[in-house]
Amino acid sequence: MHIENTVKLDFKDVLIRPKRSTLTSRSEVDITREFKFLHSPIRYHGIPIIAANMDSTGTFEMSEALGRYQLSTALHKHYDEAQYVEHFTQLKNKSQTFYSLGIGDHDWEKFQRVMAAAPGAIEYVCIDVANGYTETFVAFVRKVRETYPELVIMAGNVVTGDMTEELLLSGADIVKVGIGPGSVCTTRKMTGVGYPQLSAIIECADAAHGLGGRICADGGCTVPGDIAKAFGGGADFVMLGGMLAGYAEAGGDLVEVDGKAYKRFYGMSSKDAMDKYAGGVAKYRAAEGKTVLIPFKGPVDQAAQDITGGVRSACTYVGARRLKELTMRTTFVRVSMQLNEVFGKSL
Repeated sequence: MHIENTVKLDFKDVLIRPKRSTLTSRSEVDITREFKFLHSPIRYHGIPIIAANMDSTGTFEMSEALGRYQLSTALHKHYDEAQYVEHFTQLKNKSQTFYSLGIGDHDWEKFQRVMAAAPGAIEYVCIDVANGYTETFVAFVRKVRETYPELVIMAGNVVTGDMTEELLLSGADIVKVGIGPGSVCTTRKMTGVGYPQLSAIIECADAAHGLGGRICADGGCTVPGDIAKAFGGGADFVMLGGMLAGYAEAGGDLVEVDGKAYKRFYGMSSKDAMDKYAGGVAKYRAAEGKTVLIPFKGPVDQAAQDITGGVRSACTYVGARRLKELTMRTTFVRVSMQLNEVFGKSL
């Protein structure tokens, strides 16, 4: 047993300190990024915010809507092959949509068939598991890289620098960072495993950037300010789930409660998700997600404007003319402390 005593931080624990700025308007801020990757020769250009690959958010409709704002969507993995082929062959901006898959034989075989049916149509892939620390996962990332050397591969989830480096060296271009911070994820409660999200971003970004890799902060953002903090902490991409749930383009059943409309939103390791896609929760495991009702919010356009506007505004407060400059101009101020620091003793 080992105890790590250094302070670890979540988004709620900090604010970004303002700095002198020569900017006169939010309109002067460019929040697009251009990236080259460690392995893939493909170049990315866009606003690096991605709808999560949950069936409540990672939909074709979400991809189309967010694409109008230069945002991306990681599709959920439960569409059929013909639907994927139709969607990807019609895409003009390939970075608008990530194809998502797990590491099972069925996922791999399905992906190969889609790739064969739509040659050159898919450029961005998200290999997604809850626990990115297994040798099986690392071997799968390596297999995808060897089979499709041109693809931009995002893989995760992990929360530590050593595993970030391992995935990058095994073929990932972008490492997805976050265990347990999502609004409908209960992994931390069910397993006791996790890592405060802002510290995970800072540490994994440092490891990734040293190798020429990228990271995607996945989970924990509940307001646009959290997205700004993630970018300020070094994230190259930010993935959103709950912030995009409840909109017309999101998945989830539309239900009425006391005359008000809601959309159902659940974690992909929840009982609802496993009942829907896996025939129930396997006897050897427990559900690690929950189901909530989100008030129906209409089209996602307003959310896209609020999110991009909030990030632009954060840039003006620290004098960052481009999103790329935000992390260099970010100083975090701690606004909460652990109890043992307050009282000066171990509790």
